[in-house]
Amino acid sequence: MADLRNNFVGIKSPNPFWLASAPPTDKAYNVERAFKAGWGGVVWKTLGEEGPPVVNVNGPRYGAIWGADRRLLGLNNIELITDRDLYTNLREMKQVKMNWPDRALIASIMVPCEEEAWKAILPLVEETGADGIELNFGCPHGMSERGMGSAVGQVPEYIEMVVRWCKQYTRMPVITKLTPNITDVRRPARAAKAGGTDAVSLINTINSIVSVDLDNFAPNPTVGGKGSHGGYCGPAVKPIALNMVAEIARDPETYGLPISGIGGITTWRDAAEFLVLGAGNVQVCTAAMTYGFKIVQEMITGLSDWMDEKGHRSLDDITGRAVPNVTDWQYLNLNYIAKAKIDQDACIKCGRCYIACEDTSHQAITNFVDGVRHFEVMDEECVGCNLCVSVCPVENCITMEQLPAGTLDKRTGRVVDPNYANWTTHPNNPMARQAAE
Repeated sequence: MADLRNNFVGIKSPNPFWLASAPPTDKAYNVERAFKAGWGGVVWKTLGEEGPPVVNVNGPRYGAIWGADRRLLGLNNIELITDRDLYTNLREMKQVKMNWPDRALIASIMVPCEEEAWKAILPLVEETGADGIELNFGCPHGMSERGMGSAVGQVPEYIEMVVRWCKQYTRMPVITKLTPNITDVRRPARAAKAGGTDAVSLINTINSIVSVDLDNFAPNPTVGGKGSHGGYCGPAVKPIALNMVAEIARDPETYGLPISGIGGITTWRDAAEFLVLGAGNVQVCTAAMTYGFKIVQEMITGLSDWMDEKGHRSLDDITGRAVPNVTDWQYLNLNYIAKAKIDQDACIKCGRCYIACEDTSHQAITNFVDGVRHFEVMDEECVGCNLCVSVCPVENCITMEQLPAGTLDKRTGRVVDPNYANWTTHPNNPMARQAAE
């Protein structure tokens, strides 16, 4: 059986599945239930500085995006950091860590961007026995307007400065949580590394308005007739998160920096994709809020079964395995030629492939042959874009098949070249011509 034990920057947990800092980790009651369900660790909901607690709204806090079957695709939340007293949280954290010494317990922290504020809270957190801290530089609403959260995460110099303070004033491993609300996520990651962070976690929520109430003319969720931008999360953000994780994992300046992957993880497969793109573990929020804590059991079983099937004995066998295969567009092989092929036995003759190709692509699929409804790819027109595969409702009915080297591409009239070639040397590339000259 695959070994799912996780060692992330010295923080050990029985599996790589942690709950992210969010409502599910706001109190001991929740965290205890999560550990009983099987979660390997939790990042406690973000703590603020000593004093009057943060005030949350007392009405709707979530907006939602659903699929056609009402499956939840994304949540937009306007909730802030914990609104419970700091010392209440600290007492509960200490007790939970005593009760569950084999589970990872991380304290998420957000205080003003002032050295004294960080210096004051770190010893209090350290006294709980927490295994590490996560610096919340990602929250895009409410706190950012107060100069915290993403207001810090969008300024690499601030990130480096705060990380240095934390490394100076605590023995605990420091995980820097990054905001996706930035042009190039590599810059804050580099700054965190320069400051001495032990790891980064990403992504935090994406700034968003998910919908508008067309009766009240206000964004959802609506509070007293008004709405605000919030943080978007859930399955819909996974592609953005995967890309940002991969960018950091393959950047020469941050290569090898431990990453905790976050963003739309709902199944074991989602988790595996983050792991092979360089994440050392994963954090989950929306899936737990949608399906409950026991969803982790399916994640654990699914990941373990897949690893057994593929012969992977431990997480080290798969972590980062896909990173070498992530490249820039200009290095993709232009001599790789593929064509779509429709399995006539599996085809239900719905015509979606034809409509998509005819109206929006390359007019490469028939709809009638000899007066009979029939869908077939015309190789002389097919560019291999695979739009038809994407819109087909029958799995594996349409597949992409590579043309072997030496065969004729009917579309171009040229024989498939076996040699690798990319845009950097292509004759149509003006930069390549200038280099040759």
